Amino acid sequence: MDLGITGKVALITGGSRGLGRQSALALASEGVKVAICGRTNSSLDSTVKEIEEFGVDVVGILADVTELDDIRSLHSEVCNSLGAVDILVNNAGGSLSREDIQGTSLDDFKKTFDLNVFGGFELMKLAIPHMKENKWGRIINIASIYGREYGGNISYMSAKAALIAATKHSAISLAKDGILVNSIAPGSIEVPGGSWERFQNDNTPDVVETFISNNLPMGRFGWPEPLGDLVAFLSSNRSGLITGSCIVIDGGQSISMI
Repeated sequence: MDLGITGKVALITGGSRGLGRQSALALASEGVKVAICGRTNSSLDSTVKEIEEFGVDVVGILADVTELDDIRSLHSEVCNSLGAVDILVNNAGGSLSREDIQGTSLDDFKKTFDLNVFGGFELMKLAIPHMKENKWGRIINIASIYGREYGGNISYMSAKAALIAATKHSAISLAKDGILVNSIAPGSIEVPGGSWERFQNDNTPDVVETFISNNLPMGRFGWPEPLGDLVAFLSSNRSGLITGSCIVIDGGQSISMI
């Protein structure tokens, strides 16, 4: 299937590892020029080398999406190096607190929103003018099943729910401009150095097996390649009628039917 996005420019935040890395690789395999950002030079350099093997233009940029100045510099550097952003994948995310409301400070709550919502929001605003001018654009926000139903901690769950809501509202606003805006809600997907790998390393085999038995119908943690492929499809001309959606990719883990 030809996705029709050869030569487009994509920016993937948190693209040096995990789900962001897989998204970058999937887009590069379709001939997309790729910019990734991350917070460590070593992981950026390693992923850039992987992307270069697809024969596409690529740039790795050191940036912290919780810092407004970094966000603006990031967008400017991508535009100067590869061209204006056609495809934006807001993947950077995480949580500073693992507690409920009683154990979470307001400062940590706000910082979790900085990481999961506000940085992506600002990048969307920076990327949209070019997309509107071209009457073509794709924005994909990586949320979580815990933004759709109960799970995780209060900061992460609240931030991902807000990201899904902002995605829906933006999609309706931009639908007539040829800009498709969607979110993806991954379940428990294992990636090197990720939270689900740490969960398995930090707990006894019995605890891990109980979690799998109770939560993962496929009997195993998820793997990143299907998410990368979904990102590539949503970035393509083949996804023309999909906007405002939150697509779950969790191997049946979610309880919710909607």
